[in-house]
Amino acid sequence: MAFALEARSVVKAYPVGSGEVRAVDGVSFDLQMGEFVALVGPSGSGKTTMLAILAALLRPTSGSIVIDGQDLSRMKEIRRAVFRRRKIGFTFQANNLVSYLTALENVELMLRLNNELDAAGRKRARELLVLLGLEERLDALPRQLSGGQQQRVAIARSLINQPTLVLADEPTASLDTERAHQVVQTLANLVKEQNRAGIMVTHDLRMVQYADRVIHMLDGRIERVIQPDDDLSCLADPDSCQMIPVDTLGLSA
Repeated sequence: MAFALEARSVVKAYPVGSGEVRAVDGVSFDLQMGEFVALVGPSGSGKTTMLAILAALLRPTSGSIVIDGQDLSRMKEIRRAVFRRRKIGFTFQANNLVSYLTALENVELMLRLNNELDAAGRKRARELLVLLGLEERLDALPRQLSGGQQQRVAIARSLINQPTLVLADEPTASLDTERAHQVVQTLANLVKEQNRAGIMVTHDLRMVQYADRVIHMLDGRIERVIQPDDDLSCLADPDSCQMIPVDTLGLSA
């Protein structure tokens, strides 16, 4: 079976004195096309570092990341940058929107960087922003948008190039409850409908109900992989059952 993503024995170590600290310590997992996964764990568990490695922003100390059949560890920096623009869509807590571009222009920028800004691309950018509830804010600059609106622009930007892998770091951090559910459900639906692969880092356990499985990290390692629907329901609504106590994850609902 060909996977969208294969992570094999990934380690990210930082020297500390005469030793080292492993922010990521031997992580391995696969991701299929059309699969949306939630990556959870307490602060310092290594999930954000792992996400940066998957985004080709950090090189692992050892191990390999293969996306769409391409081994990132074998790529030189210039090729990695091109691959990242074309194959990986990502949005982090710092939205990094260009301040002098409108919401629509910020989304179109990714197409422009790949020399793919044509009529079809412009239409797709508009459709994504409308889908995310920004139909009346297309011409607004980032400073004219709320934090939640900026996050939705960043999510649209992550999807515009129709990437193999979509990565989101706390995509609901600036959103109210209703919009958070809407954004994550939309993101999950788009991953499935467009046959992408998606990974979301989140502290909000209510959002895992939209994931196909949950990967729980602790101290740089995968502590457990939660797959059954009942388990996911317990994480999303821990008061409804006691199958997986929330305190075992080091998280709060």
